[in-house]
Amino acid sequence: MSDGRAEFSHISDDRAKMVDITTKTEVKRTATAKGRIFLRDTTLRAIAEGTVLKGNVFATARVAAILAIKDTSRMIPLCHAISITGTDVSFVQEETSIEVTVTVSSVGKTGVEMEALTGVSIALLTIWDMVKSAEKDNEGQYPETRIENICVVRKKKG
Repeated sequence: MSDGRAEFSHISDDRAKMVDITTKTEVKRTATAKGRIFLRDTTLRAIAEGTVLKGNVFATARVAAILAIKDTSRMIPLCHAISITGTDVSFVQEETSIEVTVTVSSVGKTGVEMEALTGVSIALLTIWDMVKSAEKDNEGQYPETRIENICVVRKKKG
């Protein structure tokens, strides 16, 4: 812009554009994201015992996370479609919650933070969907269920 204001890289006025990464060098990139879902103790016990009516919560959430990672560029406007070379989705069940950790790797010209964050988010939402009938109170609300602290915890380039 000629008036001294900074030009936005993605959206300017009414025009959207994807950032040009043509000249960037391809390198190995890795990002790890985490998030947590808080659930009732009875729900956590059912998950641990494998008695959730909809089936294996962790297996379903893992597949959902991987599919989300692969489709991130379709869900987030102007996010580059990248080749994913590896994923790891893990769950740690604690006293009041489940922590989900997703690591994504790629060899490319742009980072994989959005893919890791998307994987965590969809894994957490899938867990909620799998157990929502057990989490509802008499009024159809979810007073104890909440998702928190979705964030990138590690990013590596090279």
